[in-house]
Amino acid sequence: MGLKKQPTLWLLLLLLADGMTSSIELADIYRNYKFIAGTDEVGRGALAGDVIAAAVILDDEELILGLSDSKKLSPNKRDFLYDIILEKALNVSIGRASVSEIDKLNILQASLLAMERAVNSLNIVPGYVLADGIHLPDWNHKSHAIIKGDQKVACISAASIVAKVFRDREIAKINSLYPQFDFCANKGYPTQKHLKALAHYGPCPIHRISFSPVSKSLKI
Repeated sequence: MGLKKQPTLWLLLLLLADGMTSSIELADIYRNYKFIAGTDEVGRGALAGDVIAAAVILDDEELILGLSDSKKLSPNKRDFLYDIILEKALNVSIGRASVSEIDKLNILQASLLAMERAVNSLNIVPGYVLADGIHLPDWNHKSHAIIKGDQKVACISAASIVAKVFRDREIAKINSLYPQFDFCANKGYPTQKHLKALAHYGPCPIHRISFSPVSKSLKI
């Protein structure tokens, strides 16, 4: 197994993580494995649109300051970091699970599928994968799930930002097809305005029928 030197700043970020046996174990992963990928998904709580995941392998020699959970960053800050991540990361990929897959599998399994597709789409095979949350896909990668990893581990934070910006931009484009739902503003999430439009118009093709507010809005 190839070794890679880890900059001190990276390790300081990593030592904040929990959900593993110890912070030392996490540091050992970064010390002993080559090409560590972080993965995270966005869109689990939305009523509409695909669930999107990203996988990111950061470059040890290119520190990116300001990484955090994408939900804690302003849209402008996310956009700024998104461009930097794409420029400086060794590899970035996107995976998704469609609305039909969400309705068929359930949102948890669809989210894991999106993460698996993101990691498997990397051009560099990761030696280890760190995922946000408590669940992992059923895959062959050496991996660990870290609770609130998007707040604590740089590569997971980067994946969170990439996935969030990618999905937000995608659903904003879809807004022109279904302007009554105000997707540009709510990104498919259940705001009051979205729920009122759903009750009035019924669901559109990108709504998740398996989600209760959507199924209740079906006009029979």
